[in-house]
Amino acid sequence: MSSATSLSLVYSRANQGVNAPLVTVECHLSNGLPAMSLVGLPETAVKESRERVRSAIINAGFAFPERRITINLAPAGIPKSGGRYDLAIALGLLAADGQIDPAVLLDYEILGELSLSGGIRSVTGVVPALLAARDHGRQLILPAANQAEARLVRGAVSYSAETLGQALSHFKRTGTGTGTGISANTFERPDKAQRSLASLTSVRGQEAAKWALTLAAAGGHNLLFCGSPGSGKTLLAQSLPELLPDLSEQETLLLASIRSVSSKVAPDTFWQSPPFRAPHHSSTGVSLIGGGKQFKPGEISLAHGGVLFLDELPEFSHQVLENLREPLESGTVSISRADYRVQFPAAFQLVAAMNPCPCGYYKDENRACCCPPDRVRRYQACVSGPLLDRIDLHVRVQRPALEALFPGDNNTGFTEPDWQRVKQHVAQCRARQMSRNQCLNARMSVQQVHRYCVLSKPQQQLIKEIAGKWQLTARGCHRLLKIARTLADWSGMETIADEHLIEASQYRQNLAVTEGVTDPPVV
Repeated sequence: MSSATSLSLVYSRANQGVNAPLVTVECHLSNGLPAMSLVGLPETAVKESRERVRSAIINAGFAFPERRITINLAPAGIPKSGGRYDLAIALGLLAADGQIDPAVLLDYEILGELSLSGGIRSVTGVVPALLAARDHGRQLILPAANQAEARLVRGAVSYSAETLGQALSHFKRTGTGTGTGISANTFERPDKAQRSLASLTSVRGQEAAKWALTLAAAGGHNLLFCGSPGSGKTLLAQSLPELLPDLSEQETLLLASIRSVSSKVAPDTFWQSPPFRAPHHSSTGVSLIGGGKQFKPGEISLAHGGVLFLDELPEFSHQVLENLREPLESGTVSISRADYRVQFPAAFQLVAAMNPCPCGYYKDENRACCCPPDRVRRYQACVSGPLLDRIDLHVRVQRPALEALFPGDNNTGFTEPDWQRVKQHVAQCRARQMSRNQCLNARMSVQQVHRYCVLSKPQQQLIKEIAGKWQLTARGCHRLLKIARTLADWSGMETIADEHLIEASQYRQNLAVTEGVTDPPVV
């Protein structure tokens, strides 16, 4: 064998957050005792590919090179994990051995984990890899199990293979990559799935809460419902995604990338629909924020562009809740280790629900609370002031009258035309904000608040009085102005009016304040 065929290059892609940096698989064959060395910062699963590749090549009916083999995964500074490089290594070895033309492989990027029999198993992070390959003008060979993901990316050229033999057939027929046995993937936009969640047509009564929900949808504001058990907090929260406009194709692909990395891809269930994530209160910090050994995205990233619903907010671990503070401000989450850092998008809309006390009936109009004052304070203290300060709308929810639960003359439920009209107005408000701010009102920076929430001298004095009454922080005042800006946008007004400031102040009252709580009377 000539030295010209002893070296081959094959392109692949690593996982790094929602990015897919290029990895070059360099395969070199030299004289000496048969051995295989794998370098380039591979983790244990990657090192084990030596045995998988050897068995897959032999069982697929091809000759494994009996020479001294050196495989380099470059650049060495990027950690390599998983079995995603198996197929690239196998093709690189056969190309270096002269069984296929090495030049043909340079137009492709290759992903896939091999089984011992030569089958190709699915891998994570296919959508980011497809986007990167498309931008660099190369085609992608990937497992057939990832075919549904591949069809989400418009303009990408990819092929799906079930076995190593099929992938090799693609290159061996003519030497130009036009062989048979491998399936070409074409862009296919999934139909938008029908949600099984609630809508405002399901909510009876609760006019104030429904208006707050509409306001939250119009401006992208975080929302907290506090009320007795059975007051409809969960149903209201589940109605929010139906008020939000569909995601753009770019936003959808970003969400698909996040799910692809997390191994939770289901294209037919999320295409262009804002996600709704509702983790249990026993969730750990890693499951909620992300991280772990392989840096998987958490629930806040899976809720990107949609709603994160935290029911029974005080029941969550205090440390877990405190981890939400930075993502709520920045819209991203950064996970760092000693020599590695990954950033995931996390621009979600938080909707939380809580009872006012352990029994749930503190300040209930129809039922007395049986909790001692100290227990009420401890329960409410589970949610810290800094976290509450980052939630724009604080809404107290009372249990609706029984008459409102059934159809009748006094029915206050939304009809389908009402819901469609509100949803259309929400979309118009959001479009106005994006045109003016290049972001939703809830995401405005301090500079943008000063620019787009201009107040007169009397209004400035009014804000000072409100801040003094409710003991608002500087962040609280800014969030009050953002709410007022959304109220003005809903009314179609260019400037903020006094009534907007007054109404906005009603949503900045801290629902966890327990001043004046007294011991229950002795019966």
